[in-house]
Amino acid sequence: MTVRVTLVSAALSTALRQARFDDGGPLEPAGLRQAEEAAGAFATAGRAYASPSQRCAATAAALGLRAEPAPALAGCAMGRWTGRTLEEVAAAEGPAVASWLADPAAAPHGGESLLEFLARIGAWLDALAPAERGPVHAVVEPDVVRAAALHALGTPGPAFWRLDVTPLSVTELTGRAGRWNVRWGRPAGG
Repeated sequence: MTVRVTLVSAALSTALRQARFDDGGPLEPAGLRQAEEAAGAFATAGRAYASPSQRCAATAAALGLRAEPAPALAGCAMGRWTGRTLEEVAAAEGPAVASWLADPAAAPHGGESLLEFLARIGAWLDALAPAERGPVHAVVEPDVVRAAALHALGTPGPAFWRLDVTPLSVTELTGRAGRWNVRWGRPAGG
């Protein structure tokens, strides 16, 4: 039986707008309003999950989803870079940033490497039971959407940096472990 997974990227927050490594901050008022406007766009049947961040939980609630927190769907752990912008980190640790962007196994920030992150998200996706009734919805960080799409397509880690995920965009995956199809980037409520 086919599993249907709808990934919704979190609504706009200050961290997303500033390209800041997740700092656990809330949604911006405009992001909350946009999520509320998209409420009702998702079936309430099936299961709903959310990354454990405040912005994903708030986005899920605004969309009308009763989402269970899913630690496996957390954004990539960024260690000491958490809360800083890429620009700030590059100015302070240029060679470390270059290593991180070039080598998917590198984790100079003391957090999770891209390869570890991709494996974690792929394992969650593949563990979804085909017998689960109804659709699966997950409100997640943009990097989780990118990781899930790469896993679904069987694409190597470096392509991660080439995918853009906008706030409140929807990515749909259908299939099961070992074979997935991807429908990319429609707006929530669209």
